[in-house]
Amino acid sequence: MFDEFRQWLNKKLFDKPTVIPVVRVSGAIGMAVPLRPGVSLASLAAPLKKAFSMKKAPAVAIVINSPGGSPVQSNLIYKRIRALAEENEKDVLVFVEDVAASGGYMIALAGDEIVADPSSIVGSIGVVSQGFGFVGLIDKLGIERRVYTAGTRKAILDAFAPENEDDIEHLKSLQAEIHETFIDMVKGRRGDILRDDEDLFSGLFWTGTQARDLGLVDQIGDIRSVLRERFGESVEMKLVSAEKRFPWSRGNGAGVFAGLKSEASLAEDMVAALETRALWQRYGL
Repeated sequence: MFDEFRQWLNKKLFDKPTVIPVVRVSGAIGMAVPLRPGVSLASLAAPLKKAFSMKKAPAVAIVINSPGGSPVQSNLIYKRIRALAEENEKDVLVFVEDVAASGGYMIALAGDEIVADPSSIVGSIGVVSQGFGFVGLIDKLGIERRVYTAGTRKAILDAFAPENEDDIEHLKSLQAEIHETFIDMVKGRRGDILRDDEDLFSGLFWTGTQARDLGLVDQIGDIRSVLRERFGESVEMKLVSAEKRFPWSRGNGAGVFAGLKSEASLAEDMVAALETRALWQRYGL
């Protein structure tokens, strides 16, 4: 009886559970909306540094729920995760929740392993630019528009002017270059297990199960089950997040109450919110 008690006491005192830091990447990337700064390297730099600096942690878990957004911010976040992983010699385990699409999937590529729910949306490896044309609208409203530029193509892709084939060709050349960079990243990180499929880089997206079959993710599962299987039943997940700042707090440049907003600023917030909503809706969310 005494030996059993001593074993129990030793286990309680000395067998400490493995702690895995968890960083969430949630929301549209690089797109600020009212009360939400959007996902960017600036918003994730501190929690990522803190998570990877936990010396006793054998790995860092990244939970992604993002429909994409800025390719630049996506790439910067991807690079920061990989740099910290190599500097601190830690594995990176990525877990997909509802969606890791476009830029969200680009960030997921930073994982040494990617785990998705069977119903997660994964992929959308492509580049898209969207806008509206208001060529006839201002004529109907009797509005005279005046644009003055220094540079013959400074007003490229003007929404209030007819489409110009040269402008479209230039935009598509930029998209093709960004797309090629994205494809190279996918092949570089997943090349050994990618299935040869003509639609893989078409911009289509798939369920988690289909993504596993295509080689875009490694397995189907959830963070709790995978971490318990890997590090033991007593594993602890420690959420590492950025310091919360209220929008009206001093020094917060995005504060919506830092003085009254102009009508133009409020309109920009509304457009940003609509664009973010459209990103989620693209994947049925």
